Amino acid sequence: MNRLYALLFSGLLAMGAGGAEAATWSASYSGADIVPATASTASGLISLSLTGDTLTVDIAFSGLVGGGDVASLLHCCIAPGSNVGVAMFFSGNGFPLNVTSGTYHQTFDLTQTVSFNSAYITANGGTAAGAEAALTSGLNSGMAYATIHNATFPGGEIRANLTATVPEAATWALMIASFGALGFAKRRRLASA
Repeated sequence: MNRLYALLFSGLLAMGAGGAEAATWSASYSGADIVPATASTASGLISLSLTGDTLTVDIAFSGLVGGGDVASLLHCCIAPGSNVGVAMFFSGNGFPLNVTSGTYHQTFDLTQTVSFNSAYITANGGTAAGAEAALTSGLNSGMAYATIHNATFPGGEIRANLTATVPEAATWALMIASFGALGFAKRRRLASA
């Protein structure tokens, strides 16, 4: 019976470690979220996934009305409705420039200082570890946002206020089934004692 407990518990740990390892955040881009708001009808989606120290960024955007984009940035750490400095530059790291629509996929090693804006590193202890901790905390607190800028809207045409993504239903089902199996095994053990 102890082997059953060990097997079920190790399954829960593996599932929990997978969930703890991969954190995700996402948002929709909108001109209304820029501070101050723009009348842009452009739109887009952004998704960030953190596994260990690797941040994967996926962006799709379309319909920029202010002309081709000149910058794409990740800002942290301030509440929505306010502006704050740049934590990371997506432009300069493969982001498509001078286009009105596009997609972007990039991974960043957050243990490397080159992944962050130097001012952001300085403001967070002077190390990549400090910058990573601040960024993760800001993302988890809903205090990070991404922007896409162009010449017409130098302060940003569209903005996405990032929020944590809820785990998929299959993850919840697996977790509930595992807890149920643990409870059943314990109940059987108590009944046979």
